[in-house]
Order: sequence, then C-alpha cells, then structure tokens
Amino acid sequence: MVGAGPAGLMAAETLAAGGCRVDIYDAMPSAGRKFLLAGKGGMNITHSEPLERFLARYGPRAGALDAIVRGFGPQALRDWVGGLGIGTFVGSSGRVFPTDMKAAPLMRAWLHRLRAAGAALHMRHRWLGWDDAGGLRFDAPGGPLAVAADAAVLALGGGSWPRLGSDGAWAAVLGARGVRVAPLAPSNCGFDVGWSEHLRQRCAGQPVRSVHASFVGADGRQWRRAGEFVLTDGGVEGTLIYALSAGLRDAIAAHGQVTLWLDLAPGLGPERVAAELTRPRGTRSMSSHLRSRVRIDGAKAALLREVVGAQGWGDPLRLAAAIKRLPIVLRAPRPLAEAISSAGGVDFAELDDGLMLRRMPGVFCAGEMLDWEAPTGGYLLTACFATGRRAGAGALAWLAARGGKPEAEKA
Repeated sequence: MVGAGPAGLMAAETLAAGGCRVDIYDAMPSAGRKFLLAGKGGMNITHSEPLERFLARYGPRAGALDAIVRGFGPQALRDWVGGLGIGTFVGSSGRVFPTDMKAAPLMRAWLHRLRAAGAALHMRHRWLGWDDAGGLRFDAPGGPLAVAADAAVLALGGGSWPRLGSDGAWAAVLGARGVRVAPLAPSNCGFDVGWSEHLRQRCAGQPVRSVHASFVGADGRQWRRAGEFVLTDGGVEGTLIYALSAGLRDAIAAHGQVTLWLDLAPGLGPERVAAELTRPRGTRSMSSHLRSRVRIDGAKAALLREVVGAQGWGDPLRLAAAIKRLPIVLRAPRPLAEAISSAGGVDFAELDDGLMLRRMPGVFCAGEMLDWEAPTGGYLLTACFATGRRAGAGALAWLAARGGKPEAEKA
C-alpha cells in the first residue's frame, strides 16, 4: 500500500485478511494524518440518510461509485467501526459520529488490528514512481529504496492539505505513464469576493445563519440550498458554501465569476418584508428597524449594507428587495491547498471494476486520488473506505488469478 489514509489502510486490511503479506508506505511520520486532523472537531464517519439519496451526493460520479459504495456502504461502515470496539450514533443532522466524537481512538484500534494481522508500516517513505525493473521507488530515511511487489495499491489522496501528505505529486507520475488524470481542483472550499475594509474588520469570522442560496451553474442548471455560512477576510466559506462549491467552481471556470443570490429572510415573503420595512420607524435607526421588523441584524445586516451601499440603506423598498435577493459576486475559489477535499484525479475509464489501472496490471488506485468529489457530511470518508475495500478485493482477485497468494514478496 502506498498511502496510510483510510483508503490505503482499508485496502491493506482487505489484503491481509485474504492471507497476503502487506507493507504500508507513507510519506508522513505517522498514519492517517489528515483523518486525525479532520476528526478534531468531531469525527463525521458517514451519513444515515437513505442509500439512494446518499449515492446522489456524488453527483456526476454517482454511477461510477454506485456499486463500490453499495458494497461497503454507510451501515457496513458503522458495523466495521463497531468491530473495532467503538460505538457510533446519529446526530440531529443525520450525520454519524463515533460515540466519543474522536478519530484518534478509532485509528489506534485500527492500526493495532492491522499490525496483529501482520501488516508492516513504513513511515517517512515518499513514493517517487517506478524504477526500470518495475519496482516501487521511495525516498526513505536511509536513502533511496526500491521495493518489488506482486501488487500495489496507490491511495495517495488528492491535492488538499498538502502539509498532511496529500500534495498531488502522483498526478505527474501517472500522467507520464499515459494514465488520464483530470486536473486536481478545490472542492468543499471557500470563495473570494473582495469585501470592503469596513466589513473585513467588523465581520470576518462571523456566521450568517438561516439563509437560502441559489445560482445558475455553468450548464444552466439552477442550484438551490438552505443553510449557513461564514464571512471570511476576503469572501465566504462554511457548510452552505461547501455544499455548493462544485457548481460554483465550475461556473467561475466557465464565466470568470458567478453571482450567488441570497434570501436573508427565507421565512418571510417579499410582500411581508416590504410591508414591515415601510412601516414608520420614528426616531429608530434603520439597523434597529431591520432587527425589530424582520430580524436582520449582526453579520446579516452588515452584509446587506455592504451590497446596497449607503444610498440603498435608506430606501426601505430597495432594502426589502435586497433582503429577498441579495447578489454576492464570487470571483475565485480559494486555493487547492486550503480546500477540505479535491476534485479531479484518475479517470474511472482508466480502471477496471477492481480499480486496477488498465495500462498497468497489478497497480490499483483508491480514495481521493480517483476522479470524484462529494460534500462534507460523511460522504467523503465513506467513499474513501469503500474504494479502498474495492481496490483491496480487486488486488486479491488479481493475485489469485495469477496463481494464488503471494508468500515471499510484498503485496
């Protein structure tokens, strides 16, 4: 295995259970670095929603992932976590978490089980590609290293959070071998807007809650979503933005920018908002009037003021219209290194059903290095686990077809 994240470790477990000798290599000092950091705020393992709706979260890649995720879906993943002695529960949003909300105990139990099964972990081994004899090349603590293997599973991650190991350097290595790799792009990311210094100083880091957002995608599709987001120093991020990020990113790529339309008072109709704001306000300020009549205050009010300007701020009808349809122009996604995950990767057409590269027999790919993306909410981890399991099973089947389990060489 090259890569000690969830996909690589799941492939390793599958192969070890099948009787293979397994060695796991990773560039980082310890296993599961991104997994552990993501779990610091509450380890969201998967989601409890019905499977058909769950699968639809993978968008254009739902078809490619359908059988893979069905083979190791949300319930199977929960059962597997339970097998490590860790309970799970469903939160109010439908997301599934370990009982203690932490990733570290799960990772410790998993690594203990892998070592007990005979798997060996080799840290600080950076994969460089292949040598002329077909061996895997590593930059290791003791110097250059070549490893002969009966089969190799690559689970090198995407391109987000490179300081944790997922730097996307593998794309050039596979591309040089003729493997089609869609360019890596930020997913579940924030976007640049370009706020005034006044808004940046007052509101950076503040949430904008209970809004409806919509925009027209690159293909003319109307995207809609309810939720909340955060105002950043230069733009927007947060759960609502992440859920829309794929469409927003593609629309910006197609048109140079995209307008995100916000309904700041989704519980009130346009006529009601206009009626409330045109009521006499006496000596009260417009800020007080907005707060008392339509519950617009804090970051919402500051955002509204930013867009309509000083002149619009004094016009009740213009304010009412803006509250129901506030245009926010997004100019660029934040850099890939800042994104929670990445889009792009190895084209599924390059892989067989066992996730083996058609151009490179015996080499399998899994996890985020494949060309798929998903919103946060447990969908990312589920597909990483599921593709790791499929690649491990694919490698087992391929090895069996070549004459049985490897005993002397590494899998």
